[in-house]
Amino acid sequence: MNEANEVIRQLRERKSVRIFEDRTVPDAVKSDVIGAAFEAPTAGNMMFYTIIDVTDQQVKEQLAVLCDHQPFIAKAPLVLVFVADYERWYETYQAAGLVVRRPAVGDLILACADAFIAAQNTVVAAQSLGLGSCYIGDVLENCEQVRTLLALPAFTMPAAMVVYGYPTKQQLDRTKPARFGRNHIVHENRYRKMESDELLGMVSERGDKETIEALCERKYLSDFSLEMNRSVAEYLKNFGSQ
Repeated sequence: MNEANEVIRQLRERKSVRIFEDRTVPDAVKSDVIGAAFEAPTAGNMMFYTIIDVTDQQVKEQLAVLCDHQPFIAKAPLVLVFVADYERWYETYQAAGLVVRRPAVGDLILACADAFIAAQNTVVAAQSLGLGSCYIGDVLENCEQVRTLLALPAFTMPAAMVVYGYPTKQQLDRTKPARFGRNHIVHENRYRKMESDELLGMVSERGDKETIEALCERKYLSDFSLEMNRSVAEYLKNFGSQ
């Protein structure tokens, strides 16, 4: 990887940070982080997302509980929830006097893509400004309760949450987890099914300390994973029916 390129170097160095210094993110830095989202690619320049800047400490604490009981969320100086949002355009069409169909799951997925891309732009910007960040995928675990907490309307969904702050020295010095080799991840022209030996070798090459069995139990078969799937399935089933 080209270490001479500053952007590429920072992408390589960036890792999830879950312990922050007790230090406020200045308004100017926060503005730059949020502003980076607006520069992200977006489907048809429609910006199918809303960013909720969580400044209420009680809301942070409730999110920490709803997102698999992770206290560091409540301690993060900056918490942003990226909401996939088709509500705004649906209401805009209606405000213009148009008769249109109700948004459906395909519209929501497109909006999720916009929200994810916007979120990643803020993560890259945060890294360049000396901030650490961490995606909170568990925002989907209890998305029905998150909807109520954040007063999300019918045609929206909490797609991603990211917390930011100045990392402690321990977090800065921590080794970034290894990634899989490109030969396993980058396929040419079409999807390539891998045989068992390659699949197991892919994991062993990375040097994971945790066994595949333990990882499966901790992640794939965990209570929070099962609840996330139930919650999201229910959310999608009722999407647009409120």
